[in-house]
Amino acid sequence: MTTFTSSLPDDLLQSLNTLAGKLSIPKNKIIEKALRIYIDQINRAEYVQSFKNAADDIDVLDMAEEGMEDYFKQLD
Repeated sequence: MTTFTSSLPDDLLQSLNTLAGKLSIPKNKIIEKALRIYIDQINRAEYVQSFKNAADDIDVLDMAEEGMEDYFKQLD
């Protein structure tokens, strides 16, 4: 594991200290968990945006419609 040093606003550090004490969890574990959640949310938002972009792409819509035609033919 690599060591990382950073600075935080005083109020945020105080909140972190309070929470760590209340939960009896090391501060670095709280930061790690929060960062993992934040990165996951960003990745999910990018994934959603890619689908929204695809929905506006005429070529993608044409391919999807062609695929659906083939699927319906297979059902028959």
